[in-house]
This record gives sequence, structure tokens and C-alpha cells, in this order.
Amino acid sequence: MSVQLCRSAKTALGLVVIIFFFCRPAFADSQEGSSLHEHPESFGLGTSPTEAELAALDTDIRPDGKGLPKGQGSAREGKSIYELKCQQCHGLEGEGGINDKLVGTLKDGIFPFAEKDAPKKTIGNYWPYATTLFDYIRRTMPYTQPGSLTDDETYSLTAYLLYLNKIIPEDRVLNSDTLPAITMPAHHRFKNDNRTRSGQVL
Repeated sequence: MSVQLCRSAKTALGLVVIIFFFCRPAFADSQEGSSLHEHPESFGLGTSPTEAELAALDTDIRPDGKGLPKGQGSAREGKSIYELKCQQCHGLEGEGGINDKLVGTLKDGIFPFAEKDAPKKTIGNYWPYATTLFDYIRRTMPYTQPGSLTDDETYSLTAYLLYLNKIIPEDRVLNSDTLPAITMPAHHRFKNDNRTRSGQVL
């Protein structure tokens, strides 16, 4: 068996040498003047996105309100939406359930979130921008159907949660102008990091 295996191996090696000898010139010619590390301009995969496809993905909202859509809503309208789509996870009035607590405030001047028995972070005691609430709800809620809410429903839910946190009155209508104008209770507890790479302060 060992003699036969040895002969088979020699035969296979001989074939490889012959193939390489006859094919090498053609391979060398095809590589002449080019680098093995160069990539083609296109691999022929996928397609360029359309303006509509880009717009559907470009939904982020800045703290100053840039990116907010048209539409409006108030806490009165948001209450029924909350009861239908949010209450089962976050409690009757945002006190928490199988998912996070949404309602809660702190006395001004304290910020105990680094302490051992820190309170739960809520919209009313920790979030610095009201526009972030709209952005988060529209992209991720409700949990079972994220992205299914209309802009009016999202404005209404945002208003209702701000109302439960005693930040706005029940009849306040929120839209792309009034939402960014809200100053959150925890806004002053956050400072922008204005350090440059060199360590100098702007």
C-alpha cells in the first residue's frame, strides 16, 4: 500500500508541475502592469439607494429640534394611545411594570445616580432634552411594533409622558416648534464636553 501511495503522490505532483509550467505565462501576462492588491471599481453587488430610501432611514432628531416632522398632539390625545400601546409594559401612569419606569422627579439640587441606592432614571429626573423622547418613541416603540406610530401619535405620546412628569400642562399642543422649546428638569445637570483633542478648552 505504501508503494502505491508514493507512486500516486508522485504522479499528482507531476501533473501540478506540468499544469503550472504551461499556464504560468498566461497568468503572468494577465497580471502585467497591475497589482495583486488593487480592487475593482465595483464588485457588482447591490444598488445605490434612492432619495426616498435615504429619507426613510434619516429619521434622527437633534436636541434643537432639527429633523422633527410635521404633525402635532397633546396629552389628552396621548392618554388613550398610552393605555392601548404602552400601559401593559410601563404601568398605569408610567410607574413601571415589566419594563422601565417612565415617571419620576427629583428635588432640585440633587443628582444621586452614582450612589448605591440610586433612584430609577426617568424622563422627569434624567433626560436632558424633550426631543430625545420623541426620537426614541418613534424609532423603538411600541416594543412589539417599533416604528408603527404615526407622527401625530408620537407627538401625543410625548406630550402625555411629559405631562405625567409634570413638565407641561395637559392641554399643551406639541409640534416641531413647541417641543424643542421645552426645558427639561434635568437639563442643567448635563454639560457639553468642549475639550479638544489637544486638551485645550474651546
